Amino acid sequence: MTERTDALQRLRRANEAAVLGELRRSGALSRGELKARVGLSRTTLFAIVSDLLERKAVVEQPAPDPEHPRGRGRPALEIALNARGAELIGIDLQRHRIHVVVANCAHEIVGRYSVPAPPDSGAPERAAQAVAAVEELVRRENISLAPVQGIGLGLPGFVQNPASGDPRNMTPFASHVAAELGRHFDAPVLTDNNSRLAALAEVTWGAARGLDNTVYLGWSQGVGGGLVVNGQLVRGAHGAAGEIGHTSCDPEGKPCHCGGRGCLEGLISLPALLAACADRGVVVEDAEEMIALAAAGRPDVADVFRGAAVTAGRVLAALAAQVDPECIVVCGEPAALDELVLAPIREQLAALSLPTAPRTVEVRGSALSGDAAALGGVALLLRTTGQELAGLLDDRSVPGDATEDGSPLVTGASR
Repeated sequence: MTERTDALQRLRRANEAAVLGELRRSGALSRGELKARVGLSRTTLFAIVSDLLERKAVVEQPAPDPEHPRGRGRPALEIALNARGAELIGIDLQRHRIHVVVANCAHEIVGRYSVPAPPDSGAPERAAQAVAAVEELVRRENISLAPVQGIGLGLPGFVQNPASGDPRNMTPFASHVAAELGRHFDAPVLTDNNSRLAALAEVTWGAARGLDNTVYLGWSQGVGGGLVVNGQLVRGAHGAAGEIGHTSCDPEGKPCHCGGRGCLEGLISLPALLAACADRGVVVEDAEEMIALAAAGRPDVADVFRGAAVTAGRVLAALAAQVDPECIVVCGEPAALDELVLAPIREQLAALSLPTAPRTVEVRGSALSGDAAALGGVALLLRTTGQELAGLLDDRSVPGDATEDGSPLVTGASR
């Protein structure tokens, strides 16, 4: 009996996906046109449309300029996607800030919101802050949460627990935040490292759009990274793939919070560059002023950034020799300096990464804003689900469970 019920649920989800997919391709359609295009019986189609209307995933609207006016009868109606209905939510819980984006049922971004957050909050506080940020965005943009089908959540650091023996188990912090979001919004939550999600956003909508092999360098207060290889986001056996910032450049160097020594992050992060400026006798208030001085051509500050870019370029050259990317995307405040930092990276790639190989690796600045990882959360939902998250969910999708195929862990409610 259970197998039959599951099969019927899968069939209904597939039929629903077909209806929504046709509305995305064709725009508003009458029930008759929908029936003809998706090949469903009248009874099945009307039941699916009724459910979608109840969930506010679609709306009814008068048909424009009908070929055959109906006189005094009821006006012809069409079914259209709800432009103000939130189907997918992307959230990036950075250490100091929260970014939220919302995509409607046509998979268009219809809302963005960013708010500062206390850096030392625990999991319950962070979950509450994320909920408040989503609800504030919904209030500001008059968006309905009724159609929500999934949440893509980005978190800094290790999202999965490398000590658990099972790389698909989330850390307690990530598990708690994801579970609270899933419960509050009654939606499944996919969770990943926010630098990896930013990489996914860049290949979906940004500087590496359309490229299947990309390395992403996130360069800011910390240094992160992400790898997209053959069109797939790489996570690795322990959820640590793409941690470019924790490549050791000097085994005898300063200890890093990751447990290693001489990590790239400790050499080129914005705090490290501020310290390097201070060592040269240049006192600046903050990273913004430091970058402004470099952009204005202050030689000693520009040299600090140029030297950091050379160091980053060496690490990226070694990585490029292994994964053979088409493109390297540099994101973060230093990327605003454009060729001051991008040119040294290109030079290191040309000199050190298989210089005799017949290939070109482009180095580009990011085309996205600070909410790239939140956008990546939406991209993760779309890519993971084949554009319909509900098709992958069942009663096994509970906090802490592992998927059988190693795909991103799904937590929260089944729909």
